Amino acid sequence: YLMQDPRYMQIFQAGRNAMNTYFQDEKSASRHMKTALEEWNKPKQKVEKARPITVLFTDIVGSTAMTKAPGNEGPQKIVRVHNRVVREALTGWNGKEIKHTGNGIMASFACITDSVEASIQMQRETHIYNEQTPDLPLHLKIGLDVGEPIAEDNDLFGTVVQMAAQIVDKAQADEIYVSDIIRGICVGKPYKLINRGGFAMGGFDDDSTLYEVVWGENGTEATE
Repeated sequence: YLMQDPRYMQIFQAGRNAMNTYFQDEKSASRHMKTALEEWNKPKQKVEKARPITVLFTDIVGSTAMTKAPGNEGPQKIVRVHNRVVREALTGWNGKEIKHTGNGIMASFACITDSVEASIQMQRETHIYNEQTPDLPLHLKIGLDVGEPIAEDNDLFGTVVQMAAQIVDKAQADEIYVSDIIRGICVGKPYKLINRGGFAMGGFDDDSTLYEVVWGENGTEATE
C-alpha cells in the first residue's frame, strides 16, 4: 500500500524522518509531521493512467573504502547522514523510496522537476553538513532518468532503472547527472545544465549524452 498511494508513503517517511532527527532537532521533527499531515488532509486525487516516472539513484562516494577502514562508527555515521538528507528531500518533494542499495538509495518521482529539486536539495544539505563536520565529510553523486519501469514486489525494473543506475556511476563526487530526456523537459526551467558529452552505457547500443545539474551559487539559471 505504500507504493500504491503516495500519501501513505509520505506519512511513513515523515514519521521515520521525525524519529531520526528528534534528538538532534525537536522542532525539525515536528515540522516533518506537520507537513505530512497537511498533505494527508488534502482531498485525494483521482487515480490517473500510468505515466512515465523519474528514477533517481544516490551513491555515497568512497563507501567501499570506508567500510574497509578500521572501526565502523565513522562509516555508519556517514550512512545515517546520507539517509537523513536523502529521505528529507524525498519527503519534501513527493519522492518515493524504493529501496536502500547499501551505499545509496533508489527512489522514484511522478514529477520530473520534483526529482531535480530534490537532487539539488540533497547536494546543498550535504554541503552544509560538510561545512559543519569537515572531519567526517559526506560526498554524494546522483543520477536520474525518466521512463516507464516495471513495478513488481515493491521494486522497479526495466531499462529506465538500468540507465539511471549507470548514469549515477558516470557522475563524480558532489555532482548530479541527468539523461537527455530530462534535460529536454527542463528547458525553460530555472536550472543550469551543462552538457558533459556522450557516454557508453552497458546494454545500450548508442552512447548517451548526459547533463550535469549545477546546484551551487550559479545553479538557478536557464538551461544550456
